[in-house]
Amino acid sequence: MLTTNKDKLVCQSVIGEITSPLGGVNPYRISPDGTADIYPGVGGITYNLRIGDQAGGLFADHVEPGVSLSNFTKVGGQDGPNRALNQFSCAGNVAKIISGEAKGETGRVTGKHGGIEHVLLDFEPEILEELAIGDKIQIKAHGCGLQISGSPVKTMNLDPALFEVIPIKELAGGKLEVPVTHLIPARIMGSGIGSSHSQSGDYDIQLFDEVTIKEYGLDDLRLGDFVAIIDADATFGRIYKTGGVVVGVIVHSDCVLAGHGPGVMVTMSSRDGLIVPKIDPEANLKNYFGKI
Repeated sequence: MLTTNKDKLVCQSVIGEITSPLGGVNPYRISPDGTADIYPGVGGITYNLRIGDQAGGLFADHVEPGVSLSNFTKVGGQDGPNRALNQFSCAGNVAKIISGEAKGETGRVTGKHGGIEHVLLDFEPEILEELAIGDKIQIKAHGCGLQISGSPVKTMNLDPALFEVIPIKELAGGKLEVPVTHLIPARIMGSGIGSSHSQSGDYDIQLFDEVTIKEYGLDDLRLGDFVAIIDADATFGRIYKTGGVVVGVIVHSDCVLAGHGPGVMVTMSSRDGLIVPKIDPEANLKNYFGKI
């Protein structure tokens, strides 16, 4: 097993409440081919979409699986509490419901969605039925600063307990073999590229080019899949980088808006190509959570 600095990491509480879905004055969303319609989008409690489910093929735009969380508290007129919720929460963190009918039940963080700045959580279906918009949920934020001992590969947004169940293998030359379900060419990455950091938020896979979808087999992407973006780097800002490899998790559904698509939250990055993706259909949060 790879060793990390997990004994040096802080585990700290962050908190939020279940958000409401949002609607606009003009609710229509227009696709690149000029089709307009009204779609369910971000926020709320999504009862029939969880990690392990298909990320595409739905009548939906940016829908977030499970529970969407935000912190609306202002400190000095600023959104510091919500930024902390988003920057410090990591996939696999334990989330405990602290108000409402489901008080005391737990789930796990599955990802973070930029722009709307939501943290996303997975709970069992019977718990989802007991939740209500406005219920408060506290997260044990653990994983910020996680680093693989002796490796320049950057890790982020992963609970150490989740990292330890991912079957990563150390190869010659300091390379790491990481299981992923799909390879994604950097040329189709859209919204979110250019962000100055990847400690919160995501960036989107554009799925508008049928040739690329067929070439890379992207029509069966699932929420919670670990994927590898080829010729990319997100060690700091998200950029195109020949030879670089980024690994991330699919956090929200496909989209109809130009430049958008299933969102990827970054979990690992190597600008020097030290990550070697290995195709594994089981590389999904749903399978890993059962091993923590």
